[in-house]
Amino acid sequence: MTAVELIQLVSQVVWVALGVITVVRAIRQPSRANVDIALFFAGLAFVTVEGRIAAAIELPAAPLLTFLVRVIVVALPYLLIRLAHDFGSVALPVRRAAEILLAASVVAMAVFPDLPAQLTLSIVAYFVVFSLYAAVSFIRLASRSHGVTRRRMHAVAWGSYLLGIAILIAGVAIFAPALGDLTRAVTQILALASSLSYAVGFVPPTGLRRYWQLPEIRDLARRVSELPRLPTTEAIVRELEKDAGRALGAGAAIGIWDESTGALRFASPLDGLPNEIQPSAFPSWRSFTEQRPLHIADAAAALPERAEGYRRSNIRSLLVAPITAGERRLGVLVAYAPSEPIFAEDDIDLAVLLAQQAAVILESRDLIDEAAGVRAEAEAARLKEDFVSAAAHDLKTPLTTIVAQAQLLELRAQRAGRTDELPGLGRLLRETERLARLVDELLDASRLERGAFPLHPEPGDLATIARSVLTRERAGSERVELESDGAVPGLYDPERIAQLIDNLVENALKYSPDGTSVRIRVWRADGSARLAVTDQGIGIPREDLPHVFDRFRRASNVDARRFAGIGLGLYICRGIVEQHGGRIWAESVPGRGTTFHLALPSESAG
Repeated sequence: MTAVELIQLVSQVVWVALGVITVVRAIRQPSRANVDIALFFAGLAFVTVEGRIAAAIELPAAPLLTFLVRVIVVALPYLLIRLAHDFGSVALPVRRAAEILLAASVVAMAVFPDLPAQLTLSIVAYFVVFSLYAAVSFIRLASRSHGVTRRRMHAVAWGSYLLGIAILIAGVAIFAPALGDLTRAVTQILALASSLSYAVGFVPPTGLRRYWQLPEIRDLARRVSELPRLPTTEAIVRELEKDAGRALGAGAAIGIWDESTGALRFASPLDGLPNEIQPSAFPSWRSFTEQRPLHIADAAAALPERAEGYRRSNIRSLLVAPITAGERRLGVLVAYAPSEPIFAEDDIDLAVLLAQQAAVILESRDLIDEAAGVRAEAEAARLKEDFVSAAAHDLKTPLTTIVAQAQLLELRAQRAGRTDELPGLGRLLRETERLARLVDELLDASRLERGAFPLHPEPGDLATIARSVLTRERAGSERVELESDGAVPGLYDPERIAQLIDNLVENALKYSPDGTSVRIRVWRADGSARLAVTDQGIGIPREDLPHVFDRFRRASNVDARRFAGIGLGLYICRGIVEQHGGRIWAESVPGRGTTFHLALPSESAG
């Protein structure tokens, strides 16, 4: 076997293999592009097999079979034009011209079985011109594409160039028989190169596609640590769209889930399509809600009501993959192409991989933003603490002076018998004392926040401390009842525990109507000192119970105009209890009342 024969054999094997592969794919996925690719390669495979069989049996071919082979060969440029239109767009006049010239060539071959030289030359010219036109079309498509698609279109363009040149040289051989051996060798080499180029372009192996995509995937992986630090999330999304588009050889858009509006918001909206997608039949919404990737071969057919928008945006095929981090849904990645064959069957796996990378990057950005927010909140809290502490300290001295002066004025009025002044002086004294207590609360809250809350525990009796609180004069004190099973010894800071009980009693009186009782119960249980304060007041909504001990927090059913306070009392109560190594909690039924429980370590006084 000569070198030329070996090249011819390899070329023929490639054509037949491509014919089988493309026909099987067209049967499995009968789209227009797959059918056109199958017709092109099946025709070449048929011509190849027929030639090998005819050479093997050394019998003259039947006229009808010869005519059929010629028709298939002449139809190849027309099929290339169809393929160029499948992948991109070929002007209608060009397509019609190809059809007319194909029909004319078939008629000429039917009328003249032995074609005159002029007709042969005309058919060769038709073949070469339209093959080269298809090649130019694929080159133009490659220039508008990127990534895998650009490489595929370049390969198809080279295949068309080489096939056209091979036919041209074969035509020259008809008029220059002396160059037969040379033209035959060159033609076979060009045919082999053309077959390999077409294979790479039309049916690229998965390994080759992944090799082409590898640089873009590596680049995205390398930038995983860089992209989250871009100035805005929108800038990150735009970079992710570029990277995904390069990897898939198509356009790409990312929709971010906006929980406030319940919609997917696209930073790069396409002409004719909404930039915000809410519950609908859009593939992006389906992929997001169903949490599965989708491959839509014909978007206009899948969503007829949006067909005009897809056509205006030059979108035919879609790959959609959800962007999800754990259980958190972040958005969707949408890759779009002007033609269905741009995406291979396994590109959906790559789209899923790119969506996962996008999820990592977007989640990292959220964590960075959250960390920055925490730092900002911590700084704001520190500044607020400094301000509150400074303001409280600055208010403490003048308030002490005002309280002392008010007490002195009240005492003088009593001694002088100026009874008409006593109500006003009493109100002044009460409000000043209330303001002084608020300042004390601010100072205590500031100390708790800084971890500098003073505590001086000593042996004592919880029941005795509770009883001392009841002796204090206050409005509604007659409504307070104490129930005790006897002494409850332990190590307590009597001043702070009294402050704790006083706060709970004040709250109970404030939030319960006149005529109802407030009950304090002190007892021992399970080795702990227990105390409970129960009222019959407005209660606390269930959703507020976990937060009632937070700083500056008041229940949602509290009318601030009716019930004065700044939401620090219970926060300080929790701090006092925790400083004693205990715990405090609340039970409540809105409209029926609340019980505050506390449990403290109970130790022997000795």
